Amino acid sequence: MTISQRTVSPHLFYTILTLSCGFVSMANAAEATPQQPSNNMQTSNGKNTESVLNYIPKWVDATPTILPEQSSQPVVPPVSETEERTWVDRKQRDIREWADRTSVKIDDWFGEVDPEKPASATIRLMLDNYWNEYDNYEVKPRIRGKIKLPTLEKRLSLVFGDDSLDDEFDNHISSTNQQPNQDPDKRFDSKQSRDNNGSVALRFSDLSKKLPFETNADIGLRSGSDIYLRLRAKKDWQLNNDFSFNAEQIYRYGSKSENYLRTNLELIHARPNQAFLSNQLSLTYADKQDDDLRWDNRTFREHQFFAHNRFNYGIYTGGYYNDNDLRLNSWGPFISWRQPLWREWFYVQGDLNYFNDHREDRDHYVRTFVRLETLF
Repeated sequence: MTISQRTVSPHLFYTILTLSCGFVSMANAAEATPQQPSNNMQTSNGKNTESVLNYIPKWVDATPTILPEQSSQPVVPPVSETEERTWVDRKQRDIREWADRTSVKIDDWFGEVDPEKPASATIRLMLDNYWNEYDNYEVKPRIRGKIKLPTLEKRLSLVFGDDSLDDEFDNHISSTNQQPNQDPDKRFDSKQSRDNNGSVALRFSDLSKKLPFETNADIGLRSGSDIYLRLRAKKDWQLNNDFSFNAEQIYRYGSKSENYLRTNLELIHARPNQAFLSNQLSLTYADKQDDDLRWDNRTFREHQFFAHNRFNYGIYTGGYYNDNDLRLNSWGPFISWRQPLWREWFYVQGDLNYFNDHREDRDHYVRTFVRLETLF
């Protein structure tokens, strides 16, 4: 790293921190003084006018729609009814039970196990498929697991697999291929797959109950040799008129990957039993990325037509800040669908994006993503 890069880094850290604090201050202000009119919200005769933000749901409500109403009706049978039906069902149950037994054994290393509060494990196994006309077809297997260890005061767990999944929003949508294979002729890069899924760490949750936000810390190993420490803080605010605001700050330092800082900010308008509106903004700084700072923003609406279903559509904008140059690099519409298929533990997700890429001199083009996901 050059001297100029070292001097830029602190400024970028302060920039991200200032943006985060600014959004948090706005959320606090909106929550703390909901009834206080401002000069900008008064008409000439003294009557209050509504915030522009509150007009957005009204505009959406006024738009005609042919989509079905919201529903939580299940469309697949529960696991208790299917786990003996086929060989695949029995194998899914066996792996799930093996994972729970293994978590109990690990928990026993740290003290006496409480039979009424046994340890448990959750595992996500994903097969991500990407295609576009420039990069062709790529497939990426991904795994992420977590073992809860209640013996250690319910604050310690073991996490493993692709740790980048933890950097995403809780309601992550419209996936894109952030790390394409270095060899464009390869559909599957086994080495890259091993590195991406080769993370293991101990996670300490709820570091202090005195803090006004949720916290956790990971210490572990990434990509086989990158020893790292990861800190995460998150807080949710309930605002007026069915709005809420979520802020999340992630910082990681690795012996090889060095500094990584990500800010996730989300503003949501959600009313009971209705589709919701969301705007998700993420800012990313990393010593190992080409740009000083990257940003991504998605504005979308989400529907749920049956239990565990998700249907999203919206607009994406993304760009970068590099060498004092702030750029909009790509934008376009996207649509995403996710649902359980045949079983409660098997999910299918399909995304269709139509973005451009100024840096690569690519006009708007179709990108597709299909994820097959099994839960244990």
